[in-house]
Amino acid sequence: MKNFGEQFLSQRDAKLHTSQPVEHEVERRRMAEEHKNEEKRETLSKKPADKIANWLKVIEKTHLDHQDDPRILDRIKEFYYKENVIKAEEIPEATFLLEQKIARDLGHGTVEITEEFRQEKASQIINNQKKSLDKWINYLSSDDAQYPMWAKYWAFKSMLSMGKLEKREDPETKEEIVQFRRRSKDTVASFPPLNPRALALTIGSISSKAENNFKTKEEKENIKNISTKLNDVEFKELLNSESFSKIYAQFLKEMPEYSVEGLKETRGKWVVYKQGSEPDELVESLDGHPLEWCTADADTAKTQLQGGDFHVYYSNNENGKATIPRVAIRMEGNKIAEVRGIASDQNMDPYINDVVKEKMTEFPDSKEYEKKSTDMKRLTEVETKNQKGEKLSQEDIKFLYEINDKIQGFGFEEDPRILDLIDSRDVKEDISFALGYSKDEVSVTQEEALKGGIKYHHGYLLLENTSASDLKLPEVIKGGLNLDELVSADGLVLPKMIDGDLSLSRLSTIDNLQLPKIVRGNLNLMSLTSAKNLQLPEIVSSINIRGLKSAKGLKLPSSFNGDLFLDDLETIDGLNLPPSYSGKLYLSGLNIKEKQKLMSKKYSFLGRQRYDFDIVR
Repeated sequence: MKNFGEQFLSQRDAKLHTSQPVEHEVERRRMAEEHKNEEKRETLSKKPADKIANWLKVIEKTHLDHQDDPRILDRIKEFYYKENVIKAEEIPEATFLLEQKIARDLGHGTVEITEEFRQEKASQIINNQKKSLDKWINYLSSDDAQYPMWAKYWAFKSMLSMGKLEKREDPETKEEIVQFRRRSKDTVASFPPLNPRALALTIGSISSKAENNFKTKEEKENIKNISTKLNDVEFKELLNSESFSKIYAQFLKEMPEYSVEGLKETRGKWVVYKQGSEPDELVESLDGHPLEWCTADADTAKTQLQGGDFHVYYSNNENGKATIPRVAIRMEGNKIAEVRGIASDQNMDPYINDVVKEKMTEFPDSKEYEKKSTDMKRLTEVETKNQKGEKLSQEDIKFLYEINDKIQGFGFEEDPRILDLIDSRDVKEDISFALGYSKDEVSVTQEEALKGGIKYHHGYLLLENTSASDLKLPEVIKGGLNLDELVSADGLVLPKMIDGDLSLSRLSTIDNLQLPKIVRGNLNLMSLTSAKNLQLPEIVSSINIRGLKSAKGLKLPSSFNGDLFLDDLETIDGLNLPPSYSGKLYLSGLNIKEKQKLMSKKYSFLGRQRYDFDIVR
């Protein structure tokens, strides 16, 4: 059927045949005919499909007839850049605020949005859009794209209105939904990934639909369902939408390697892209796959590779070649920065977990990363609840106040959101609700903390008491306790747990003093001269007992790995370190003979690198 594709375009866009570019070509042809002899003149059709067909011939000539001259293709690209790529001034403020939020959600605090940051981010967005647009222009103008010009126009024009690829799970069917957002003037996402297979299926199915549209009732045929997931009714409904975005997204989703059977194929290999390497190979390996990874953009990949190595796991395709990206591990220096999969929200697909679990054993900080990632996600959820005025659960409050465990993030300092959130809440009410204490048993000031009967104190205590006889301390202190003015421990009853530092720097003896079982910070007993009757906390970060000259009677916690200050120790007799100890050991007072005795001991840590273990002289 003549011009069925052009008729399809006309039907889809009733104004196309009267648009300025088409009318310009009609006028050009009209003037050309007027200069011909009367017997050679042609009657120019005014039918919409014919006008569009003539215009598309010009597009084909200008776009495809100069493949041997890259300068012309460059000019064509510049035209499309000007018309479709975002301008720096069009980038919404929300884009920069999102970068700020991402940093905040990872525990880095509030990152300042400087003019330099704006310019760098804008340049990255613009370059990524240009490069993603190049892929479509290069392919559709190549000999590989053997499609009629109307189909190329429909695909390209439709693609220009498509934004970010998104995956989500249908809450009812649990099926994965793959779709593209609608593109607007201020969309910062790159243009859609180009997948020749999905494009061929999209054009093929819509071509059959377009041709069928203009057949007589007797000629119409049932269009073959070429979907591997949709039934006949669903496929017909999809084609009736005549939406390139929806059809293309469906065929991306149906790529054989991302079917259930394809995902069950987990054989493959890890490839490491080294820090500082060029991003081309990495980006090319991700090209055309329906991923939500920002690494698919060249400028983003380059920035990420400047920070550390990039590990990608590729599973085998149907030909047995490892080409299907399934997992990405991005490093910052020698630490894991993020782990991403190909399911919705960049989670792992259900079949790849064993591969990831085995890989993670290679990284010494894998458990640390897992905790950081979980804690940051949980903290963001708590922050969102608090902002919406929703009630926090007991577990939420225990998490926020770090009652059972310390919140770990990716920043160098404690996540500032913790303090911000707590400052916005009623601490006494929260602790009372979470731990079952009455509000009278919770203190937030030093005066309240010392009145007696306090089960839980929130805050740091710096006490100037020189006598412990009348001191009534809380049972638990969420914060540090400084008792550096005490010279005697007589009558001192310490809390059961201190979530912070404990400093008793002037005590030379502590006979019969029971230390807390948990000191989550540093323990300072620097003036202590004897380890007799010294029962150290079961959990403690570092221990300063530099005044000891002998280690006899010293019993360290079995799992202690913090720094140990023993600067005045004269002999290692009686010093029994945990077998797997990996902290820093300060022994500047030992003579050479005693140091050699220590080195002769069969401690596993002694063979480690210096950055894991130091005998500080």
